[in-house]
Amino acid sequence: MNDMSRIASLTQFNQQPVPREQTQALLDLRSAASSQIKPADLYTLADRLEDQARQFAERPFLIYGDQSFTYAQVDAQAHRMAHVFYAKGLRPGDVCAIAMENRPQFFFSWFGLVKLGAVVAFINTQVSGKPLAHALLTTAAKALVVGEECLSNVLASEGLPYVPLWLIEDAQNPYESLVPSRVDVGLASLIAHAPATPFPKTVRTGITAESTTLLIFTSGTTGLPKAARYSHMRWLSSGDVMEVTMGTTCEDVFYCCLPLYHGAAATSVTSTALRCGASIVVRRKFSVREFWQDVRRHQITVFQYIGEICRYLLNQPVQEGEREHSLRIMLGAGLTPESWQRWLERFGPIQVFEGWGATEANASVINVDNYVGSCGRVPDWNRTNLRLVRYDVESDSHPRDEQGFYQLCKPGEVGEAMGFIVNHPLIGGGRFEGYTSEAATESKIRRNVFQDGDAYWSSGDLLRYDDEGYCYFVDRIGDTYRWKSENVSTLEVADTLSDLPGLELINVYGVQVPDHEGRAGMAAILMQPGEVFDPQAFYALTEARLPRYAAPMFVRVSAAADLTSTFKLRKVDLQRQGYAPSLFADPLFVRDESTRTYQPYSLQVLARAGLAPFAGSGHE
Repeated sequence: MNDMSRIASLTQFNQQPVPREQTQALLDLRSAASSQIKPADLYTLADRLEDQARQFAERPFLIYGDQSFTYAQVDAQAHRMAHVFYAKGLRPGDVCAIAMENRPQFFFSWFGLVKLGAVVAFINTQVSGKPLAHALLTTAAKALVVGEECLSNVLASEGLPYVPLWLIEDAQNPYESLVPSRVDVGLASLIAHAPATPFPKTVRTGITAESTTLLIFTSGTTGLPKAARYSHMRWLSSGDVMEVTMGTTCEDVFYCCLPLYHGAAATSVTSTALRCGASIVVRRKFSVREFWQDVRRHQITVFQYIGEICRYLLNQPVQEGEREHSLRIMLGAGLTPESWQRWLERFGPIQVFEGWGATEANASVINVDNYVGSCGRVPDWNRTNLRLVRYDVESDSHPRDEQGFYQLCKPGEVGEAMGFIVNHPLIGGGRFEGYTSEAATESKIRRNVFQDGDAYWSSGDLLRYDDEGYCYFVDRIGDTYRWKSENVSTLEVADTLSDLPGLELINVYGVQVPDHEGRAGMAAILMQPGEVFDPQAFYALTEARLPRYAAPMFVRVSAAADLTSTFKLRKVDLQRQGYAPSLFADPLFVRDESTRTYQPYSLQVLARAGLAPFAGSGHE
């Protein structure tokens, strides 16, 4: 979609790239910070917590509603939890799962487990049944610490492996029925009577920084998720790196509104705040209505976002004085160029650190220049393990050179992001720590990429970069589709059409069409409350913004958004249903060039577009 490169060029925002040397200088600081913790160091997450609890003993660490816990109090509560878990039989190296919503007890349990050297598996609070059983089996969990708010999900799940269920009570969400005998309800009493003395460090003697501390499930939109390994070294380095990147101090206040079982909140937010001695305002779930109230009430300065959260906030009515706030830094991913620019215009000059990476990634980029629209910059490709490799959407393969090796992208070309795997006993950066499944780990490794014997982590993400080295996320492999011999990026189409008046969400994907090569574009849209889809206005917007081949052939007006718990749009079920009205109740429209609008679905409109009914749909 080269003729759509206006989305990435950003000349519309009148930006000038900062000098490469300026960007590289900050990236060099990040690199130095990332190497402070060595693989063989006898230093863990628990050691950092104890160090910071001594240095910042009386400073607030966790703020939850009207409750506030100092560093010393959090550390003391974690000691008690460690005593209890140890008495329950957990030992260093054992895996213990946690299913709990965002609240202080999540941190107490997590930190208590790391004090005794256990590995903590974070469980999605929304899952039950087969996915929950899969999570417990693939992590080989010895026990499950379950918040009372999640108990119904757990008890309703059949086929779970037998593991002890240790209940953490929740006064806000009491379990309404009689708690079965298999649930250990005595934990609260044990914690209350646990020794206040520090849990002995000798129990975790021998646990090195390169040891796994977390198992975090990748938040895919299809299939059962994989548990990615996360070492103490990587977690600690995340905080070290982001501290120098953002210049945060103990005076900062972080906002934690994304689920803690997801990598972003549990890694970069928590590790950075702990590294700085800063405070974390913990919210159970993100709230559009209360976001700015929280920011002002707690003088929040740092907020980790996902793009859709920013869109929700931008869709709210303008309020008087909404630029009067304490927020100065945002970090995250998925903020579109249009939303980014609107955010700055509406809420003021906030530094945005948009990045690209993944829970299991061994390579990443981050935009340290506040250059609107870019997910990062590579001033010098010789100083990173990241590479963009040419990828052919039509054949779903990587073109090879005459020697049979992969080919590097040039500026403007779309390619798959890959990270060279560093495998050196003294170097932590660039390692691919993989998953609990060896087969899953191997499936993400590409070998003999640029020379015999090398190995690269395959991200499955398509990026491109410009002449200045700024990178732009294009799409996931499989989401980009081919139509009328052209490549179409679902993300770019969605970004381009995202400012349709009254629009809440748009989800673009390709659907199979009988007797046609490639896939036709389809947009599932959700309108804001009280707003009605205007097919003529949507058609006019596609004509003004998109080349004809990229304009969606179909529009499905959804009644509700189909999102994962981490605000990612699901596409697989939508693709399976295609444009068969018999498979869903949502209103369906077809692009009609003759009337220059989107018409309600009918066989006649389909025929005018030269399309047959969806395969297997019959004659609706």
